[in-house]
Amino acid sequence: MKKALALLAILPFMAAVPATAEAAPALKWTSPCPDYGMTPSPTAGLECAKLKVPLDYADPGGRAIELTLSRKASTSPKRRGVLLMNPGGPGSPGLAMPAQLARRQGQSGLLDSYDVIGFDPRGTTYSTPVTCDLTEEQRFILVGPYAEGPRDVAEKAAKSRVVAKQCAESKTADLLPQMTTANTARDMDRIREALGERKISYYGVSYGSYLGAAYASMFPTRTDRIVLDSLVGPDGLDVRAHQRFADGFDDRFGDFTAWAAARDDVYHLGRTQAEVTAKFFELVEERGSGIRSDTWGALYDDANFPTLAGKWAAPVASAQGGPLDGDNHAALQLQVLCNDSDWPESVRYYRKAVERARVTHPMFGPAAANITPCAFWPVERREPPVRIHDRGPSNILLVQNLRDPATPLVGAREMRSVLGARAKFVTVDAGGHGVFTKENACGNDAVVRYLRDGVLPAADAHCPA
Repeated sequence: MKKALALLAILPFMAAVPATAEAAPALKWTSPCPDYGMTPSPTAGLECAKLKVPLDYADPGGRAIELTLSRKASTSPKRRGVLLMNPGGPGSPGLAMPAQLARRQGQSGLLDSYDVIGFDPRGTTYSTPVTCDLTEEQRFILVGPYAEGPRDVAEKAAKSRVVAKQCAESKTADLLPQMTTANTARDMDRIREALGERKISYYGVSYGSYLGAAYASMFPTRTDRIVLDSLVGPDGLDVRAHQRFADGFDDRFGDFTAWAAARDDVYHLGRTQAEVTAKFFELVEERGSGIRSDTWGALYDDANFPTLAGKWAAPVASAQGGPLDGDNHAALQLQVLCNDSDWPESVRYYRKAVERARVTHPMFGPAAANITPCAFWPVERREPPVRIHDRGPSNILLVQNLRDPATPLVGAREMRSVLGARAKFVTVDAGGHGVFTKENACGNDAVVRYLRDGVLPAADAHCPA
């Protein structure tokens, strides 16, 4: 049975916004779309187009880069406008998102309401990709490893210096300073113009929530209906957000221990949550800190629990990354995160942070607090970070699981506070990363009713499990 939002009333939000064509470069839509080297193609059934945008918006007549867009066009007279989507990362490609929405929410009416638009953000895959020439090991340098003491921090610092230097000397080093959230938000506004729309609706998850908040803060009058899912805090993925991965681990770990304890006859990890937790520390002693990172990654989705439990029960080799897990994804993630924020540069800072985290978050804290290449970043920020604010229309829906391992509730509450009267906030009694298209019917309904019907909760609300 579907669960209703836990509030007294919901109100219709806003009337339809008519689309008005603007002078903009014509988009030539063709198919098939790029397939990321995957079979079957994740972009099957979509059209794609190219759009040139300035590399540096301070020099709009200078060098241009190319973005690739995808579209699943509405054929309904009920069409409202366009829904732009972003999957997060940063560094995650987005061309397949309209097809994913069609598969998961094809009967919801959203495909009638919108032309659904995906895009590979600047620097990603089919949109002028960047590189740092990262080895397979270097691609995982942002988070971890778990630092047992100062020597581990020093070792990670040495590796981080090398990666930062590689980014500065790569064949795309001239693009590096312009890989920022602010510029990606400006690209989104160029996409809006090219589509001939006065306003755009938007759905973004994870880092995509911060990108959406940035767009809504930079271009508030050009936003229609905005949904931000699994919220990064208002300062983006800075050093504090990085350290909060440990909060997310702690918030979420109990879901797995309860699941495993209920299946002790299958996996033999413990009959109680306390026994499963003790097993975790036993495995760390036996196998090393890699089990910590494996566990954190698996906490993103309940569907990963059987594989994680099997790995705990009997060690297996980690799966190799897929075609989208290469150098480009990791390189762009580094470039955006390091360019966006002012990261501490002292190794001593990270040594102290690791020691604090060992006390406050012993399960994963010293991994989340360890140093990154951002401490040695080779370029200075070209502009301040985007300031998220509450000035603009009240047209933002925030949705957040209570126990998210990557974007924990503490940061989501900060984002909600900063957006003030612009937003309504729906929490979901669930674990994992991402609300929309997942198992909680109430959370899904909140998103669909807003995007399709313009119905926002009258007040902040909660969805029970």
